[in-house]
Amino acid sequence: MARSYFWTMLCLILHQIDAAYWREWEMFYLPGGVQGFLVFNLAAIAIVLAGYRQVLLALPRARLYAGICTALGMATFVIHAGFALAGLEQFHLPLSMAVIGLCLGCALWLLNDLRSQSRRPVT
Repeated sequence: MARSYFWTMLCLILHQIDAAYWREWEMFYLPGGVQGFLVFNLAAIAIVLAGYRQVLLALPRARLYAGICTALGMATFVIHAGFALAGLEQFHLPLSMAVIGLCLGCALWLLNDLRSQSRRPVT
């Protein structure tokens, strides 16, 4: 699960770097503009990094954090697909679209690992 978590987390962070370029806070009408965007990212990145530690050390909350990271990856894809269908032109560069697609792909990989691990007996 550590590999799939790492790649999902990496894609999410890379997407947030790209989101700063596209001024994503304007798409979401985020209060506080870029400042609100930074506060959101402070919390979101802290959570996925803390979760990575949980996964690496096989701590009790590893599955919870893996579920959160999975949900973030899937939500990133769904939200941006919705924006694209609504006609917004942000994130239409090839690498922007690839990163969003990879958020979904890696999240599905992580979900598969999470399900596989949850079927194992707890020792």
